[in-house]
Amino acid sequence: METARNTPHPLSNDPYDVEKIRQDFPTLHQEVKGHPLAYLDSGATSQKPQTVIDCLKHFYEQDNANVHRGVHTLSERATLAYEAVRGKVQRFLNASTEKEIVFVRGTTEGLNLVAQCHVRPMLKPDDEIIISEMEHHSNIVPWQMLCKETGAQLKVIPMNDQGELIMERFYELLSPRTKFVSVTWVANSLGTINPVKAIIDAAHAQGATAMLDAAQAVPHLTVDVQALGCDFLTFSSHKVLGPTGIGALFGKENLLEAMPPYQGGGDMIRTVTFEETTYAEVPLKFEAGTPNIADTIAMGVALDYLESVGIERVAGHEAKLLTYATEQLSEVPGIRLFGTAASKCSVLSFLLDGVHAHDVGTILDGNGVAVRTGHHCAQPVMTHFGVPATTRATLGLYNNQADIDALVAGLHRVSEIFSR
Repeated sequence: METARNTPHPLSNDPYDVEKIRQDFPTLHQEVKGHPLAYLDSGATSQKPQTVIDCLKHFYEQDNANVHRGVHTLSERATLAYEAVRGKVQRFLNASTEKEIVFVRGTTEGLNLVAQCHVRPMLKPDDEIIISEMEHHSNIVPWQMLCKETGAQLKVIPMNDQGELIMERFYELLSPRTKFVSVTWVANSLGTINPVKAIIDAAHAQGATAMLDAAQAVPHLTVDVQALGCDFLTFSSHKVLGPTGIGALFGKENLLEAMPPYQGGGDMIRTVTFEETTYAEVPLKFEAGTPNIADTIAMGVALDYLESVGIERVAGHEAKLLTYATEQLSEVPGIRLFGTAASKCSVLSFLLDGVHAHDVGTILDGNGVAVRTGHHCAQPVMTHFGVPATTRATLGLYNNQADIDALVAGLHRVSEIFSR
């Protein structure tokens, strides 16, 4: 049903052979509107290797049962496979213990859980939360809601026109009123890799706790929560080769133990009477109800796959591809690139003069090229650059030069159509 952790991938000791890796992803081997599919939307959701698809099929065919407390064979098999993933995530993030890994529906739920259970109880009027200008809406709206409820203030680290945080302004924003800092590690709309270690250290020096939105970082960068020193970090499975509807939240054990439950119900309790309920230990205290069993198990298989290929090798391949793509895109007439930070990965966000982003995306789809168009749930970023939307191409470990060439050819086609 699943690949053992650290089992070498056939490519793990070879030069990066993207064509062999592509063979593991069945969705890539199709035509769209008469053209080979060039899938450049991994920032929205990644494609899934065959091992993940097979895992889901196997679970529902052979092991389908609810987990925890069941004594029959199927339940025991499902429980063992489900709980094994907690250890995989712990090792993947280099957390200290499995108790620091909470299963959530994805990054959005991880952020909201911390907002309601850690930040909300400690906020007083005029306390401050710091985020950045390049955040996904999921790392803006929960903090706005808290501030409105509590009278706390939301402070925003500005960015420059290259899409880099202005760190001097961050240090100026920090004060004794700062209680919490939450930033994205990799900006979904720009690809900027933020200096998160420096941000975390500065927050701690001020007595604040710090959280990372790692949804766009985990597929591309090595994660070590102990080295980073973050108090919380969350990511989504579907960005990192796994299924939708599942993800994980890392939280330092002492902080999780001090937090009240997020939801009440089954599986998060120790005892229940009409007079009083006592709660399970962390992390189960935060996992009310029947969990997303099959997708959790498949998330573990996805992490196995990524680790077997090697995240460092993936990052090297994607860096070369990003350089090639940036060079090729710069030759397209009338193109404007957004997000030109010195440290960035995997994202190409752009506009063509006189052409709406949605029109670009539609024409590219007619050429078999899948990209994302819109504000990318980052409307403040669009406001910064004075545009309503961009076209965004995002890279994954399975993309190749042919995908970039198809994108560039499609953009030249767009330019030809709109220059008539």
